[in-house]
Amino acid sequence: MTVAPLSQDELDEIYAFAVDLGRKAGNLLMERVDQRISGANGDSNTFEEKENAVDIVTQTDEDVEVFIRGALESRYPTHKYVISLRQVAAKLTEFPRRFLGEEAYAKGQSRDYLIDEQPTWCIDPLDGKLAPPQTLPSPNYQYKRGNVHHKRHKVTPPNPGTVNYTHIFPMFCVSIGFIVQHKPIIGVIYAPFTNQLWSACSGRGAWLNETRRLPLIHNPIPPMPANAPSQCIFSCEWGKDRRDIPDGNMHRKIESFVNMAAEVGGRDGKGAMVHGMRSLGSATLDLAYVAMGSFDIWWEGGCWEWDIAAGAAILLEAGGLMTTANPPQDVDTAPIEDVRLGSRLYLAIRPAGPSATETGRETQERTAREVWRRVRTLDYSRPGA
Repeated sequence: MTVAPLSQDELDEIYAFAVDLGRKAGNLLMERVDQRISGANGDSNTFEEKENAVDIVTQTDEDVEVFIRGALESRYPTHKYVISLRQVAAKLTEFPRRFLGEEAYAKGQSRDYLIDEQPTWCIDPLDGKLAPPQTLPSPNYQYKRGNVHHKRHKVTPPNPGTVNYTHIFPMFCVSIGFIVQHKPIIGVIYAPFTNQLWSACSGRGAWLNETRRLPLIHNPIPPMPANAPSQCIFSCEWGKDRRDIPDGNMHRKIESFVNMAAEVGGRDGKGAMVHGMRSLGSATLDLAYVAMGSFDIWWEGGCWEWDIAAGAAILLEAGGLMTTANPPQDVDTAPIEDVRLGSRLYLAIRPAGPSATETGRETQERTAREVWRRVRTLDYSRPGA
């Protein structure tokens, strides 16, 4: 089915809507934080465990999710939605005719990658520690403009960082992404506690609080260090897969973290001695900090497309590089492929300018290859991705 390209006016309208929606949803989060701090709602610091003790959901997750879903349905009633629900069964009755594959991402069921080439909203209610999403289409989600058929999709979970939010650690946010033909072209991330809003629209630049162009240092943009990943800030996350399996993903991550931290030449030559290791507890915010240039490298496996769609849009528009976390067979010569959103394997390099001997892109690719030399292959296989 042929899909007509969106006009710049349409993109601008979607972008403005996403920014406004992100701010409103973030303000709702802060209202709940203020109520908890003041004790207005009594003991509201309650949550439900899902897959394990770090995969949790709060009532605020669900309330923000319902708010965002309602706004999208009101503004774009013909669009299709893919939503990461906190409590699948409890919420199905609210929009009974708009759910497609209601159990597709329930625990123990298929977790196939559901996004196709059609334009897709990808919205995160609480990042990285959530069950996968449900798909919600409008009953008449296909329509025609002229002689061309159209579909719209949304992947909707609203707030990255449920664990952070529960503990009132300020690194939580609302994340809204818009994807066309698997490419994220609009991204909005709003962290209400710190009042930081990152946003980008393809061809319009990437911004912090709509006034500071990203990356923050851009006149000129510094290249990646000649000995990267040394002299870099390396961002990583533990994720929710805490199974103590010999040579499992958690152990492979730990080995990779130690390689990046160890002295140069240590660890059988894999020691990178990065300047620092950072873990914000939110893949979405990790990417926002890479787009700013505050983090140089982000390496992660196990999160989902709703965790990274908005951040990827912002990073790529800022001039960053994003590819797979897993090293190829030939690290020296393998092409640096574009990230696959549903792969659950991500490596991001900050925006970089040219050096005396390399283009900015060359410094980024060199850094990616040096990271690959030091990290283990992770196993997050997924059908359709």
